[in-house]
Parts: sequence; C-alpha cells; structure tokens
Amino acid sequence: MSSPARAPRKFLVVVDKTPECKVAIRFATRRAMATGGRVTLLCVAQLPEMQQWRGVEEIMRDEAHQEAEALIHDAAKTVNELSGIISELIIAEGRPMEALMELLKGDSDISILVLATSTAKEGPGPLVATVATAAHYPIPVTIVPGSLSGAEIDSLA
Repeated sequence: MSSPARAPRKFLVVVDKTPECKVAIRFATRRAMATGGRVTLLCVAQLPEMQQWRGVEEIMRDEAHQEAEALIHDAAKTVNELSGIISELIIAEGRPMEALMELLKGDSDISILVLATSTAKEGPGPLVATVATAAHYPIPVTIVPGSLSGAEIDSLA
C-alpha cells in the first residue's frame, strides 16, 4: 500500500527590518533547498495604534504597506538568488504575533517556522521570546543564532 504524496515542506520566515531576519531567511532557504521544500515569507504592516483623522490614517496605512512590500520583495529576491526558489509572499496587517498565528491557522502546509535570535544585549528579540515561551505552539520552530555568518549557515543547513 502506497502512502499519499506529501506536499513539499514549507519553511516560514517572518520578515522585518532586523539584521537577524537575514539570517533566518538564509537558513530557511538553505533548508528548503536541501529538502526540496518551499519558502513562505510573512511581512506584517504594523499600523499605528492611535486613530487619527481619516486622511492621515490612510496615508499611514499606505506607507506601512509600501514598507512591507519593499521588505518582502527584497527578502524574496534574496531567496531566489540563493536558491532559485520562488517564495510565497504574504503581507498582513496588525501585530506580528497575531498575524503569524492567523496564518498558521489558515495554512496547514506550513511545517516549520524559522526565526533567528537578536544579537543585541536586550535579549533574543520579541518574536523569539514570545514563541519560545508559548505553551501551545502549532508547529516546530527552528531558532537560529543571529550571529551566524553566511558560510556557517550554509554548512549547517
């Protein structure tokens, strides 16, 4: 009896402006290459908390989306240059952890979240800290040291 064909493993990376994001992107890309997987990139357009006049709010929303689009397209370019993989791109609005959990609820093909730790003295970074202390997390999480070089990542993945 043959088993049903399994979809390629999807590695999810949350894209932001932090230096460690580049480490997570490279690691996820190299793992996807090694396993025949895919890379999904999530970028969250974070909107200001306070409500302003409608016109100002719309301008701020547009700016947040433009910034998210620029970040995610730059990340997708990196993935493609490293591997030839065409990434799945997802732009969400709101808070990163909430957007991440919503995506995981809606996409059961995502099998691994890849994060990298911050190299700052303040700690591993807010997303890493939140995920690491979550009591119930729906998928495995790979946390990569943010201080790894490209060559070190390539040799690990």
